[in-house]
Amino acid sequence: MQSARALAVGAAFAFAFAAAAPAQTTSPDLTRLETESGNVRGIAANGVISFKGIPFAAPPVGALRWRMPQPVKPWQGTLSADKFGPACMQADDVPKSEDCLTLNVWRPAEASAAPLPVMEWIYGGALVHGRTSLYPADALARQGVVVVSMNYRMGRLGFFAHPALATEAPDDVRGNYGYMDQHAALQWVQRNIASFGGDPAQVTIFGESAGGGSVMVHLTSPMSRGLFRAAIMESPGVPTARAKVGGLTEIADAEALAVNYARSMGITGDGPAALKALRELPADKLSEGATAQEQIEALSTEKPLNGFAGSIRDGKLVLEAPELALASAHQAMVPVIIGANERDLGLGVANSKDELFAVFGANAAQARKVYDPAGDQPLDELKQQVFADKAMPEPARHFADAMARAGQPAWLYRFSFVADAHRGELKGATHAYEIPYVFDIPAALVGDKVTDADRAMADVTSAYWVSFVKTGDPNGGGRLQWPRHEPAVDRLINFTKTGVLVEPDPIKPRLDLWQTLWTNAR
Repeated sequence: MQSARALAVGAAFAFAFAAAAPAQTTSPDLTRLETESGNVRGIAANGVISFKGIPFAAPPVGALRWRMPQPVKPWQGTLSADKFGPACMQADDVPKSEDCLTLNVWRPAEASAAPLPVMEWIYGGALVHGRTSLYPADALARQGVVVVSMNYRMGRLGFFAHPALATEAPDDVRGNYGYMDQHAALQWVQRNIASFGGDPAQVTIFGESAGGGSVMVHLTSPMSRGLFRAAIMESPGVPTARAKVGGLTEIADAEALAVNYARSMGITGDGPAALKALRELPADKLSEGATAQEQIEALSTEKPLNGFAGSIRDGKLVLEAPELALASAHQAMVPVIIGANERDLGLGVANSKDELFAVFGANAAQARKVYDPAGDQPLDELKQQVFADKAMPEPARHFADAMARAGQPAWLYRFSFVADAHRGELKGATHAYEIPYVFDIPAALVGDKVTDADRAMADVTSAYWVSFVKTGDPNGGGRLQWPRHEPAVDRLINFTKTGVLVEPDPIKPRLDLWQTLWTNAR
């Protein structure tokens, strides 16, 4: 949900014929190729060709604000795809625009004899902030894959369900416009990625935090079936695999939130006039009061931000909460990697230890024994452990359990590595800390303070991810064998400060308590 501190061969062979000389084959220019909407020109550097800022949907402005993404209008000439497009609207002070539906592609500079597997990244940010420019994928592409990332609408521009929209476009997916942008990008990949040397039959979607939650949405949505063959979820949230942690907003509640927001802007009614007035509001105005921190506080207190519905059960793209989909085996049956970090993001509020442990109900005494056996833990430390366990590691384990019970390959991880430069200030790997290691760019986290240990951890972490993308199994290359998850076996892979370990879950008793609570709450 928070950003980390701080990443198709379509050209034809040309032949040059010289008079009285044999034909000579020239190398294809892989920086220039054709998409369904027009020609693009990328940049070759350091063994990678990148194409940035390619439109995958029409600008969602004017009458297209709060509408499903529409097809791109073809362009004339060649689009210079040499820089990231602006981020979608958000409260952050970054280059941004309401006209933001672009994506980026990285591929190896050398032509491949066979189409390459594809990784499609969905960034996190609590569904209110984030941008693709934070995640350069050159290092991943150099490992023999094609990588795609896309912008998607966020905040009130991406997750908003005013009742007038149902009258205007009754057949649209309503409210979840950000998820539909992601869906449109997945469809774009199916239609276009072969031009970039990618294989549309070998797409893996991966994301972190709200991006991981977005992956979970597509895994459990019938509309997204067939658009990918595998999935990776890093600290997935909004939604999570536990409905009582990061659940869905019902469409009626989302409509009420939108109406109340409109009234706060002096706009009344639920008809076309109200919708017209809402569309005339400046995009900057719609982004006010929706920072990532404000959304995290809203999730912690279960008090939604004014007008922002978050993930909505819209009845088309999102039919049910992931937990219910898993219970009924309605998810896509594909291999998955899922996990969380050692000191991940906590969602909850407590002003005393009594208030904190009261969330466990009849198991409050047992929770004290597990979390605070000597009674000497500071309240802030306990809140971090209790609420992080609730929000991230336990729902991740629950998802892995459900996939394994459905007969699908699942691999469960914990990320506990901390860069040498941070070991004096961090007690453990915080939310989103794994991302630079997955992308094999540890310098994005610590700059010129990268050590050999940092590089080694980035190399091995990204290698597991890339192997999974290539083969559906993270193992190979002489790395420590990462065992498939089995619900009855207490074992996961842990990326630790001393290296990669396969071991029992260090916090299993804590997660078991949360599992008991959710089981008894049904």
